Amino acid sequence: MPSASESTSVSSFQDQLKAVHGLIETARSGNQRRALVLAGPCDWCLDTAERLLAATGLSSVHWFSDRAPPCVSSSQGAAALRLLGTELDALVFDAWSGFDPDAFGALSGSIKGGGLLLLLTPLFDQWPDYADPQNERITVAPYAADRLSGRFLQRLVKVLASDPDVMIFQQGGISKTVHTGTCHAVAKGQIETPCKTPDQQRAVEAVMKVATGHRRRPVVLTSDRGRGKSAAFGIAAAKLINSGRERILLTAPQPQSVEAVMEHAHRLLADRAAAIRFVAPDELLRDPQQADLVLVDEAAAIPAPLLEALLKRYARIAFATTVHGYEGTGRGFALRFSRSLDRYTNSWKALTLTTPVRWAVNDPLERLVFRMLSLDANAAADDVFQGVQPHECDIECLDRGALLDDQRALSELFGLLIQAHYRTRPLDLRHLLDGPNLSIYVLRVRQHIAATALVAEEGGFDADTAQAIWEGKRRPHGHLLPEALAVYLGLADAPLLRCARIMRLAVHPALQGRGLGGRLVSHITEQGRRAGYDYIGSSFGVTPALLGFWTKQGWVPARLSIQRGASSGAHSLLMLTYLSPRGENLLLKARGRFVAQFPYQLCDSLRGLDADLVCSLMKNAGPSGIEPDEADLADVRAFACGQRLLEVSIGSVWRWVCHTLMSSSRVSRLGEQELTLLVARVLQKHGWQECARQIGVAGRAQAQAVLRGAIAKLIG
Repeated sequence: MPSASESTSVSSFQDQLKAVHGLIETARSGNQRRALVLAGPCDWCLDTAERLLAATGLSSVHWFSDRAPPCVSSSQGAAALRLLGTELDALVFDAWSGFDPDAFGALSGSIKGGGLLLLLTPLFDQWPDYADPQNERITVAPYAADRLSGRFLQRLVKVLASDPDVMIFQQGGISKTVHTGTCHAVAKGQIETPCKTPDQQRAVEAVMKVATGHRRRPVVLTSDRGRGKSAAFGIAAAKLINSGRERILLTAPQPQSVEAVMEHAHRLLADRAAAIRFVAPDELLRDPQQADLVLVDEAAAIPAPLLEALLKRYARIAFATTVHGYEGTGRGFALRFSRSLDRYTNSWKALTLTTPVRWAVNDPLERLVFRMLSLDANAAADDVFQGVQPHECDIECLDRGALLDDQRALSELFGLLIQAHYRTRPLDLRHLLDGPNLSIYVLRVRQHIAATALVAEEGGFDADTAQAIWEGKRRPHGHLLPEALAVYLGLADAPLLRCARIMRLAVHPALQGRGLGGRLVSHITEQGRRAGYDYIGSSFGVTPALLGFWTKQGWVPARLSIQRGASSGAHSLLMLTYLSPRGENLLLKARGRFVAQFPYQLCDSLRGLDADLVCSLMKNAGPSGIEPDEADLADVRAFACGQRLLEVSIGSVWRWVCHTLMSSSRVSRLGEQELTLLVARVLQKHGWQECARQIGVAGRAQAQAVLRGAIAKLIG
């Protein structure tokens, strides 16, 4: 005979199983996806999930857990992203192993209509205090990972507990049930096979028109996950190939990103699959190829300069990206890239796919995931700032705990960050709420967030740690400025000093160009001075516009990375200003190291740096210490008037050009062609043929004539 406790356990499980069967039937009848939370001790959660899945007979099941049962499909960490493009009947997401927001956002999109998410968590009243392993990703020295705030997890609890479509089981019974019954999927309009929705059919037609219509009229497809945009690319490619097109090129951040496109194309192709092939984005530019159409998938994850170069190089090109995703957001991408599209195309078309392919409209799980990860966050509407004057703005440092009870403020804040930086992803929300060294400044207008800055506290290490950082023996996480100054510039005292780093700065598009960003920076700088910081700085993918903004604040360049960043496609520039006498001394040293290295890097690691950026950096770097003498000036004049070859007097010309760019305003006399040639030939040491190609002239003689004229202008 079973004991009383065993009978209760069996009875409880049978009740749970009956409820789960009802939840699955409801999901299947409406082609929806549903969520079940198992909240309790770790072993109970794992055992219950395994028993329920075995009893329901769901076939395609994946576990995101480091404790998954043997002989099941499972993953942890970045390996989970290999599931993108697959379809699951059920996903078990083990929050006891750590709640990874990026993985949760990515994997939840793999559950198909009629499927089930099982989320395993501690008891809700204990979860915010749980030492989540994911804390390691956002903690910084000297904070311990198990001492971070649990605001992000607290918010998850609030969202899950309040969602009417989430079923919750706790050890011993069902703590929250939901309505189950027959649902009816929304009927789809008449569409042409193989498309599954009218949205997808319109997307296919638009992509095909790029290849068959007028040149330089690209299309940009955007959608949330599960809307079939990758399938639309594949279907369009197959139709074009079947109609006689021979060269369809497909590119994306990674080859695995286009597997869904290839799969849908190959379904419709017989023996002509070779007509569509993958080529990496940088290779498309390094080795330009003939193409009837270039398809760029997951465009938001490709650096903006690379996208712009592709747009200029290929006359028939289409782009697609995910609006909300683990890898970043397509909203920020669309906002920024639209300016390039306006500049380099005759006209372009934006098309948004809204109808889901894998599940029904208004899917309960999609709504839940959006709320949990703030994927539906939006900056304040433009019209709320109509007629605003700059003096109406109030600046404050936010209480992050208060954000949990102010959904509008959190949505406007995170939405503004999404607009400003298209690589913003779900993990950034966790860092926003729980990052231990982070302060959030906002500029409000009429109670709405008009601008924001995320500021990290860095440095302040003891002498032994500072020495270890300088020697490269220690790299404490989350201290970018002092580490860079110590490791790359050799400034051993940088880690000793306290500093603030502006990580993100964003101004609402409706208010840009009115001085609000500068006002926010000035306020943060003054707060840092009062708090006893020695210096303040920032590191960002540099463009002439950004360099101009920070220079206007009185900041100076300290270091430029020798390689382009993977996300921005630009070189990272570190800029500083001082807040104390010790900070001023550090700044002078850093500036001196930059000036000592930069001119020589231009003919080495920075040979590809744009001419206008080179000139802006040299102008703002300060005195070069490179002093041409009278003999140098005589050589320069001799070259300018045609008496001497550049190769004979290159040392003199190089010293004179460096000195002129760093100390004279006469550079403004030069046109774009002349400036490009001056930098490319004299500073970056490109050959005459390459220089001629860059400025669009026939060859050496013509390029040399342009350079002589440019130097003559600077002398005069």
